[in-house]
Amino acid sequence: MDIDRLTPVSRRDATAVWARIGLLSFGGPAGQIALMHRELVEERRWVDEASFLHALNYCMLLPGPEAQQLATYIGWRMHGVAGGIVAGTLFILPGFLAILGLSILYVTLGEVRLVEGLFFGLRAAVIALIAQALVRLGSRLVGNRVLAGIALTAFLAIFVFAVPFPLVILAAALLGYAGGRAGHPAFAGRIGHGNRGALPGSLVEQLPTPSPGGALRAGLAFLGLWLVPVAFIALLLGPDHVFTELARYFSKLAILTFGGAYAVLAWVAQAAVEKFGWLKPGEMLDGLGLAETTPGPLILVVQFVGFLAAFRDPGGLPPLLAGTLGAVLTVWVTFMPCFAWIFLGAPHAEKLRASKSISAALVAVTAAVVGVIANLALWFALHSLFAEHRRSMVPGVAVDVPLLSSADGAAILLSAAALVAALRFRAGLLPLLGGSALAGMALTLAGLA
Repeated sequence: MDIDRLTPVSRRDATAVWARIGLLSFGGPAGQIALMHRELVEERRWVDEASFLHALNYCMLLPGPEAQQLATYIGWRMHGVAGGIVAGTLFILPGFLAILGLSILYVTLGEVRLVEGLFFGLRAAVIALIAQALVRLGSRLVGNRVLAGIALTAFLAIFVFAVPFPLVILAAALLGYAGGRAGHPAFAGRIGHGNRGALPGSLVEQLPTPSPGGALRAGLAFLGLWLVPVAFIALLLGPDHVFTELARYFSKLAILTFGGAYAVLAWVAQAAVEKFGWLKPGEMLDGLGLAETTPGPLILVVQFVGFLAAFRDPGGLPPLLAGTLGAVLTVWVTFMPCFAWIFLGAPHAEKLRASKSISAALVAVTAAVVGVIANLALWFALHSLFAEHRRSMVPGVAVDVPLLSSADGAAILLSAAALVAALRFRAGLLPLLGGSALAGMALTLAGLA
């Protein structure tokens, strides 16, 4: 195709493509980014390879889900603020509606044996999927001993010593920044997804950069849409109401969720289960299973958390209505900041891209993320496969040691089979989830689980 024949994309056509991407965005961030690359770079040539990777690298610097922010950034680059809002919203909406429906089924049919078996099987698949993500990211992002040391240190800091997740990420970023300033070769790696061959020319290259003033106004508006409702809820309902707790906690999460969904899920799980008591460990795995089986960002698992938290503490509202409002509130305070970060920073992203020190900080953060994901995988596995745990008696160590007598034999066998399917035979997402769900239902109906 001759670049001179490329014609501007209408907003209607772009909306249809973003809706398609939102409906098909299974497989976590890696799968979602690959889908966008195929649709936007390879097939339609709306975006050239260099611009796509630049946008992705910028989004990885931001807190929040990088795939959703990448859609927002590219939508803004093509059609300004309106295009960014449409792209980012359509990336979220199908998954939000799907998880809301499944959450309602979960609380209404969760005691049915067949449904119990479905979620029993999904837990095994989730453990395998997280392990698969750990292996994939580790092989790509930890390319030398320094980065491997950062990953190991991050794992030990969180799993053994319960160091707060934000401190781990901040320490890694500062170390990488210092290493970049010093010119250390360990931090010279390039973060990005595989280049399948540069495609000459794209529509984005022909478009003027959208107005920085419009982006600034939109960013400030989204900050208001985020913070004003949080303050209003706190003043109206008080600091101890479940809606206030959800708004406050997930607003904090929106600021600190660097490194993608897998990296922050351990933090969410431990807070939701151990600090607030909103969920049980197995339910957190069920929520992640729902997020894995539906389109959209994996961080939508927080919607399931918000639904159950409000459903169980409705405060005079009908439980299903309270749960729905809790889900909406959680998603609102999670994603409003994502739009704000994009619109406030996108016009200045090229300056960040040119900084070797910031690129080095990103390299170190992504190495730490590998260690955080390892913590998530082990935490989920221990709480899924063993019913009882006890706190380590060693001073300063915060490890929950599983009691071997409480091991769930059926869960261990099914999880082992899912791990073999994922790591040895590289089973796809849907076959792995479907096979595990069917096996879980069969074991439950047979009385073995």
